Amino acid sequence: MPRNRPGALRAARGRFEGRRPPAWARKLPPVDRMSAAASAEVHWVEHLGVGHHGLEHEGRLAGLLRSYRAFLARPGGRLRLTPSSCLSCPSCALDDVAEVRDAIAESYRTLPPLARSALGRLLRDLDAEFRRRTFPDPDPPAAHWAYWFEYVDDWAEWGGVPLAWWHRRLYEGM
Repeated sequence: MPRNRPGALRAARGRFEGRRPPAWARKLPPVDRMSAAASAEVHWVEHLGVGHHGLEHEGRLAGLLRSYRAFLARPGGRLRLTPSSCLSCPSCALDDVAEVRDAIAESYRTLPPLARSALGRLLRDLDAEFRRRTFPDPDPPAAHWAYWFEYVDDWAEWGGVPLAWWHRRLYEGM
């Protein structure tokens, strides 16, 4: 019987399974109310540059969570999302809190298990507040599943994948 190659064993185990962040990552400041161990894992993944648009810049997740909390800390009872002025610019696109939440979701998928569960606990409370303080869109387009490629409306990505729930909220001016 052939034996498994070491690379195949590591791939089945997962990228971060059984590995600890380096000592320098544990000395950095905590990330937005996360434990020291979870923050060290976040710093380590940011340093490694894991993910396509996730955590390729150090301090990115902390900045995204800061933006999300700043939106929720705005005065007033109900909030409306503000669209980005320039969607093609990566930094300007983050003016829209729905794009910030997309970036947090991408980062969530790239994190090791401990940091992912800590971020999930943070997001559960933040998302509950976001749902409570924003208006759902009462009249989304009837055909938000764009199965045909000739027509893709604002509520679906190319290929018929619906956008996440945080995109289906009312924006200013609507």
